[in-house]
Amino acid sequence: MTGSWLPRASLMSRMLPKEFRQLLRDPRSKRMLFVGPLVQLVIFGYAVTTDVRHVRTLVADHDRTAASRELVDALSASGYFDVVQRAERPTEIVDALDHGRVLMTLEIPRGFAADVAAGREADVQLLVDGSTANTANVALGYANQIISRWGLRQGAEVAARAGVTRAGGGVDFRTRAWFNQNLESRIYNVPAVMGNIVMMMALLLTSLAVVREREIGTLEQLMVSPLRPVELIVGKTLPAVVVAFLDMVIITTVSLIWFDIPFRGSFVLLAVSSLCYILTGLGVGLLISTVSNTQQEAFMTMFLFFLPAMMLSGMMFPVENMPRSLQYLTLLDPIRHYLVIVRGVFLRGSGWGVLMPQIAVLTVIGVGILGFATTRFRKTTA
Repeated sequence: MTGSWLPRASLMSRMLPKEFRQLLRDPRSKRMLFVGPLVQLVIFGYAVTTDVRHVRTLVADHDRTAASRELVDALSASGYFDVVQRAERPTEIVDALDHGRVLMTLEIPRGFAADVAAGREADVQLLVDGSTANTANVALGYANQIISRWGLRQGAEVAARAGVTRAGGGVDFRTRAWFNQNLESRIYNVPAVMGNIVMMMALLLTSLAVVREREIGTLEQLMVSPLRPVELIVGKTLPAVVVAFLDMVIITTVSLIWFDIPFRGSFVLLAVSSLCYILTGLGVGLLISTVSNTQQEAFMTMFLFFLPAMMLSGMMFPVENMPRSLQYLTLLDPIRHYLVIVRGVFLRGSGWGVLMPQIAVLTVIGVGILGFATTRFRKTTA
């Protein structure tokens, strides 16, 4: 028994350094493994945002009074809207929206200032380009808040000049956002970008590496060695685990330092959950390698899994807004569960008791996929 164990241990000790060297010997591979995730994080960290700033706005001021100019100035001073065009005729408004020169138009009718001064309800019209629905909704929300606040302030001034005493009582309505006080989308999106980058790297490390071994014929040589298929899988995946975990550490550090993302939770909790998540990605990559004969085929199959998993993860669209059948389907998506963990650790400071269900699900999915991939790997290489 001891004699049979020692040669296996010796083979494993030789295989692991060989796999590390194979991963890191090519300078291009090093750039792809360690620089690539950083570049993606920086680009996506800035690009993936729902914040709306400097909305191109057209103003059609038919009233031309101090009150109408104050309203336009209130929009401009907020920083959310830039008045890039002024118009007189309705055809100019339609033409600007049709050609995409502006996203929003504000039309102030004649008699606007007189209605405000008399304490009557004054009308304005906002038109937005609905082809960019999300941006249009956010811009409309900002504009409505600014115009409403301006109207309340004007109403209070009119009432004060008229000597009308405001009635007491009522509701003092104040809002406050927890965990992300300024509602910055970057703080919410960067942890999600981290999760998707780690998954993509885990898929690349196993799916393409194993298929490359098959293409050049070295996989058959490994299979005729004394190593069992399980030991071979451990030898192929353990270096990938280390590299993917290092990637996670690097992009977490950049997120904290460069993007100034708050971290309120436990680094140990993040490390343990990330390890479970990485093993899940490696299992999927290994499974892809068993159904692919070429690296091109593996690459296409990887994105066939990754893109739907990313879209259903809740990174861009809330899971609660999806059809009920898709909500059940997302329970099988490891990215969804990891995003709950990483956002909870970073933003809420959630602990083990809160995030244990997601960690347990990731563990079950990871063990299941790795077990199935191991079975498939044994059959395809037998």
